[in-house]
Amino acid sequence: MSTAYRSFAHRVEIGVPVERVWRAFTDSRVLARWAAADATVAPREKGRLHVIFGSGMECDALIDVLVTAQRLRLLLLPTRGMPTTDAVIVEDFLFERTGDTTVVRLLSSGVPSGQRWVTYYLAKRRHWELALTRLKVFLEKGMDQEQPPPRY
Repeated sequence: MSTAYRSFAHRVEIGVPVERVWRAFTDSRVLARWAAADATVAPREKGRLHVIFGSGMECDALIDVLVTAQRLRLLLLPTRGMPTTDAVIVEDFLFERTGDTTVVRLLSSGVPSGQRWVTYYLAKRRHWELALTRLKVFLEKGMDQEQPPPRY
């Protein structure tokens, strides 16, 4: 049995204030608009975040640490397609305010390095890369802002 683990990091700079980025992660209505239609979040410590990306890749996690507009640490729960393990897989999102811009860092760790985890690891890494890029476009285009109903 291998005791080695894989990790990865993603960094994205988003040209909006940190409060809007934070809301995109902690408001189920906004999360569902940029991540996946059925995405849900209960934004509190011991709360839960659940997203099924378009390809079926799933993120079901307990919220371990929640520091408003600064940090959201997730402990992943077993999902379909995930090999069984006793390892604790962590997704740690750090939010940094830099003027009217926000830097989001995702630090993912704890994925076992065994051969049966390669596909899961590569898919998860790619899905978060795409999701954070989608989030950047979503927020910078103002798609998170409430739109008034059309006037006829």
